[in-house]
Amino acid sequence: MSNRRQRGVTLVELIVAIVIVSVGLAGVLAALSRTTVASTNPMVVKQMTAIAEGMMEEIQLRQFDVAAPTEAALNGCARNHFNDVRDYQGYNQPACDMAGNALPLAAQMNVAVNAVVAGAGASITTNNLPPADAIIIDITVTSGGQAHVLRGWRTRY
Repeated sequence: MSNRRQRGVTLVELIVAIVIVSVGLAGVLAALSRTTVASTNPMVVKQMTAIAEGMMEEIQLRQFDVAAPTEAALNGCARNHFNDVRDYQGYNQPACDMAGNALPLAAQMNVAVNAVVAGAGASITTNNLPPADAIIIDITVTSGGQAHVLRGWRTRY
């Protein structure tokens, strides 16, 4: 018989090592899972931005100040009867096109518009324009717990 020590790992040591590594991996995977669920989906953000920019362009292309909209323009999502920028004040509807048709890819999104005269509690530098000649437009697109806000303005001139 020899007095040499055996080299290697015992079964008990191997099981303990496997348990320690498993617990560590479980913790890391749980943290990654929570981060993934809570992270913002880039595609949703891109869609919200596109909807807000489209609505902003639509509003800015309208005349500054005309007459009040017809009664049909004030009902539902349709905006094809809106004739000036002020008609959009208080608009708060699901995402849709001007005719009121729902956008299938944006079914869970809502669009809210706040269009106020620059002197009425809102402030922008109007470069020597009277405050009544500028309207600040805030568009908020929401989806779930996420919101995207776009600000622009329209002047009379």
